[in-house]
Amino acid sequence: MCPNQEIVPERPVALVLGASRGLGLLIAEQLLRRGHLVVVAARDVAEVEAAARALEAFGPVRAERCDVRDRHEVGDLVGRVEHSIGPIEVLVTVAGIIQTAPAESLVLHEFEDAIETMAWGPIHAAMTVLPHMRRRGHGRIGTVTSVGGMVSPPHLLPYATAKFAAVGFSDGLASALSGSGVTATTIVPGLMRTGGHLHASFGGDPAAEYAWFAPAASLPLLSIDADRAARRIVDAVLAGRPMVVLTPLAWVGIRVRGLAPATTTRVMGLMGRLLPSAPLRAGAHTVDGAEARRRLGSPVVDRFATLGDRAARRNNG
Repeated sequence: MCPNQEIVPERPVALVLGASRGLGLLIAEQLLRRGHLVVVAARDVAEVEAAARALEAFGPVRAERCDVRDRHEVGDLVGRVEHSIGPIEVLVTVAGIIQTAPAESLVLHEFEDAIETMAWGPIHAAMTVLPHMRRRGHGRIGTVTSVGGMVSPPHLLPYATAKFAAVGFSDGLASALSGSGVTATTIVPGLMRTGGHLHASFGGDPAAEYAWFAPAASLPLLSIDADRAARRIVDAVLAGRPMVVLTPLAWVGIRVRGLAPATTTRVMGLMGRLLPSAPLRAGAHTVDGAEARRRLGSPVVDRFATLGDRAARRNNG
């Protein structure tokens, strides 16, 4: 092979960042089912290798470690894939974190971590792969944002801050790529049953925060089945749609916000006043969902979170 000759694999190559569990894992599965060779990447080596083993039944998959917060790691990963596997036809950035707490319990590093992961992460990924796609004249980029990037919900301020940035980037990128053969899809889910309540971080009064978040992320009327969401996401990305909104509640929230922004903010404020307050004594720290659940010790909340627990077990959670 000549030094400058491009590798052309038998299957189109897709790169999914944040694919060790949950929605990212399911998106990778859907791409495999559609005939792609999928490279799955995440921060934790053991988790992403376990994800690859779980996905092998659906098609050819490679596991790579990559922290989307580090543009050099993203650049190295894209270079390795392009030069040793083949041209990246599809990029989907899913990596995300959730920190649930009242604003007065938050510290700056929680905002920094959220922004580096969910705002800079998609920027690092898209802007690194984009020159390759532009040169070839085709490619698909998908960025998983959130309805929390359209309407800022209470007790999720770092998350919403980062997701608002991700929406702005992805939506603007879609416009900038018009006519290039490369498309960018802004993916706007509402709550999904992925098992994320077990991996979210809870601050303030962690047990009380878990008590409202876990049922909300698990109950059918409030959340969407993650397998169904993954199918719709992959359909939209491969079709080159500029935006896909996944749940009726998200659709309604976005439109109400557009029609009555001040009223929507006041409603979010009223909802926030119904949620747990910050503890009076200092020293409270953030814990993960599993520990918050243990502290709460509520069989009732556990029952409401049953569907979310099942999703966690299915999706490498």
